[in-house]
Amino acid sequence: MFDNYEVWFVTGAQLLYGGDAVIAVDAHSNEMVKGLNESGRLPVKVVYKGTVNSAKEITAAFKAANNDAKCIGVITWMHTFSPAKMWIHGLQELHKPLLHFHTQFNKEIPWETMDMDFMNLNQSAHGDREFGHIVTRMRKPRKVVVGHWQDPQAQAKIAVWMRVAAAWADAQDMLIVRFGDQMNNVAVTDGDKVEAEMRLGYHVDYMPVNNLMKYYDAVSDADTKEMVAVYFKEYDHDAALEQEGTEAYQKVYNSAKAEVALRRLLTETGAKAFTTNFDDLGEFDQIPGLASQRLMAEGYGFGAEGDWKTAALYRTFWFMSQGMGKGCSFLEDYTLNFDGARSAILQAHMLEVCPLIAEQKPKLEVHRLSIGIDSETARLVFTSKPGEGVAATIVDMGNRFRLIVNKVECIASKPLPQLPVASALWIPQPNLEVGAAAWILAGGTHHTAFSYDLTVEYLEDYAEIAGIEMLVIDEHTTIPEFKKELRMNEIYYLLNKALV
Repeated sequence: MFDNYEVWFVTGAQLLYGGDAVIAVDAHSNEMVKGLNESGRLPVKVVYKGTVNSAKEITAAFKAANNDAKCIGVITWMHTFSPAKMWIHGLQELHKPLLHFHTQFNKEIPWETMDMDFMNLNQSAHGDREFGHIVTRMRKPRKVVVGHWQDPQAQAKIAVWMRVAAAWADAQDMLIVRFGDQMNNVAVTDGDKVEAEMRLGYHVDYMPVNNLMKYYDAVSDADTKEMVAVYFKEYDHDAALEQEGTEAYQKVYNSAKAEVALRRLLTETGAKAFTTNFDDLGEFDQIPGLASQRLMAEGYGFGAEGDWKTAALYRTFWFMSQGMGKGCSFLEDYTLNFDGARSAILQAHMLEVCPLIAEQKPKLEVHRLSIGIDSETARLVFTSKPGEGVAATIVDMGNRFRLIVNKVECIASKPLPQLPVASALWIPQPNLEVGAAAWILAGGTHHTAFSYDLTVEYLEDYAEIAGIEMLVIDEHTTIPEFKKELRMNEIYYLLNKALV
């Protein structure tokens, strides 16, 4: 999962209190790091990188962090008072995510035995404030976690940040293959790819669909039938679908061939995400929706209609939530169901919804799809599980990227016998009236990355690391206050641009 990553732990101190104090600080730090790793709550290994007592040591530690591919972030803690001017050059050098852990080695004050030596050694209460001041003055993004290092709640917050830092590291070499280009003059799914690479790390490459067709033509009959067998084993289906020579079987066969081809292309190019465009499908006989559904479940980012930003965000969602188990998907707002306080939005797409969010085992079906190529098309059909989650999108506002996050409640939906697609039905928080209005006012897209596992805290950490704007729509949102936030943010970013 995250075995190839590590987070460095750097302890701040100074030599004012003598060599014995430094030895004690080092011993405490080693014990704390050992305890964090043995807690079982942290997804990434913590590596103690020593106690730093001077500007030279701090700068060397942070430069080393930058240059170590396994290091995805740095945790700092001030055991004693560490004069913050020592940290300036090191913080200027640091380009990895930063977490400031405001903790101390001892959990309680030893009231009966505490003396001046103890006071000099255990100064996190004001040492961390000194460090925090310089980080704030330098406008350095970071997460601050407060709590005892053995506290499960504090460890849980560190775990969230670790997952986000790992996903951020994954995004820094994310190649997104865009089969076809932007579709039908849609604005919200496009954006500044150059700025995205500078700000968010990922790279978007256009690729003609005919490049994929070369892989498709090279897939053998044996490899295709092996994939078809996987379909029939893993998914419910009508027995007639297995009858070779029928149109339905051929559509399943061609879908399997497309999946093998697409996976091979993504593997050979090193791409982590892709988009499709149903106006530009080359010689395919159907939209490769089944392949897209299954590849999403493996962790490949996907965006429909050329939507590279959602493809990247889905990959980040999947990467953050590895091992958590409830699931995530690309989704699209399709149609509204007005039902008073239970008014909801049906989430679907033509085909491409990830089976990780399915409540029951998906069913493999073949039906006509008249959008794009008018053809019988294979797909997985299911409805999503009930539960709370977050839906998010990134939009290009011209002078900045904006991350919009809406807490949602997935509810049970009714059968759709005339619309055999995968779908979800959710109530945006605080309700449809306010949630949808706020989303529209924020300029949100009709495509989202959705997760049952992630919470707003994950997305806050992501926006902090990325240095992008974030808007949250939740149970506390009101339209008047949300409009105020939009106006204040606009002023902030306009002034910030002018100052830069």
